[in-house]
Amino acid sequence: MANADFFNSTGSDQTKFTKLRVDNNDPKRFFNRELSWISFNWRVLEEADNDSIPILERVRFLAISASNLDEFYSVRVAGLREMVKEKISFPSADGLLPIDQLSLIEKEARLLIDHQQTVWRKLLLQLRDANIAILELNDLSNKDYKSLQDVFFEQVFPVLTPLAIDPAHPFPFIPSGGFALALSLRRKSDGFALEALLPVPGQISRFYRIADGPKGLIRFLPLERMLESFLDKLFPGYDLIGKSAFRILRDSDLELEEEAEDLVREFETALKRRRRGDVIRMKVTADTSNDLLKIISRSLGVRPGEVIKVDGMVGMADLSELVLTERPKLLWPPFTSRMPERVEDHNGDIFSAISQKDLLLHHPYESFDIVVRFLQQAATDPSVVAIRQTLYRTSTESPIVQALCEAAEEGKSVTALIELKARFDEAANIRQSRTLERAGVQVIYGFIDWK
Repeated sequence: MANADFFNSTGSDQTKFTKLRVDNNDPKRFFNRELSWISFNWRVLEEADNDSIPILERVRFLAISASNLDEFYSVRVAGLREMVKEKISFPSADGLLPIDQLSLIEKEARLLIDHQQTVWRKLLLQLRDANIAILELNDLSNKDYKSLQDVFFEQVFPVLTPLAIDPAHPFPFIPSGGFALALSLRRKSDGFALEALLPVPGQISRFYRIADGPKGLIRFLPLERMLESFLDKLFPGYDLIGKSAFRILRDSDLELEEEAEDLVREFETALKRRRRGDVIRMKVTADTSNDLLKIISRSLGVRPGEVIKVDGMVGMADLSELVLTERPKLLWPPFTSRMPERVEDHNGDIFSAISQKDLLLHHPYESFDIVVRFLQQAATDPSVVAIRQTLYRTSTESPIVQALCEAAEEGKSVTALIELKARFDEAANIRQSRTLERAGVQVIYGFIDWK
């Protein structure tokens, strides 16, 4: 226990006005990490509801808040649920047990999801005012339907696999983030009932742009509406009785053996396990019938507490597809980073610029391209004999990785420290490490417990 006395002092007079007693062992001193994260995501969502921000940037913020929440559930919530399942009751720094944290998270997350739908309904109206419309089927003309038919048969139909749900047809694997339609159908000829599933591959766009309307109205049709309009082509001879759009998240928390002999192979094995992790959350449309919900939940092993009924759009992370660069007035003005003047004074020769004096770069205000050019120049400079580089996340065709490979092929001693534990980029980092090793780079890896 620590005591602290506070005084108001003026000249020789001192007035004691309060006394604070602080218990250094009291866990209430701390904010819960998971609840604090949800508070952060509330602030992201508030930006989507901020009228002073350009409308398409607000749509982007809404998509980010949804994507953030998906990752939070896939990793953080999944980890807590595993602790509860294994009967681990070790409290967090703020004194909450895993089961208590899950209860508070679920309450806050459902409020957040409800508010996402409220914000989306508001944005739909404001997008229309900005001459961008998200259509329903009854908004389509005959001409629209004909052009949509061409899109469906050329782009969508070839990658769809409609499936019956019955004992003879096992329920297909749906990956984390997977979106699907569950359908209740009745055969027109004899009234035979059929439950069917229409998994939607992730390569298909969630929104399809159709011909602009009057006065240049930009029009999009959601994928699920397109699929509904062509169900008679997918299931000829059947009538639609009920439907449900649903999306699942799987446990994506990586579990690694601390004493693994081969760290890369351990990560590769863990990534395969992660792909088939248990379903930890399922969102379904509010109009889903109880019968369909029972079939889906039983087939995926989803418990009632892991189901969230959504009165609106399922899978809001896909809203990022609506951010159109062709409407710059609806976006923040683009920012162009500056090139350091000293580098320009030396005609782009970075070594000459830093030989004059040290160079401090301030990103994003100054271009990161200087860092890339620095490595590219080092790769070909005969005076450079060794390069040491740390990599955490890189792009698919990383110019930095290419420069390191080129340096190694030029005979330089190149060492790259790669941090494998980069959430959802582990597979990409492993691929980059293989590329570097083939070029002759000495690759070493970070520690399992450190990031």
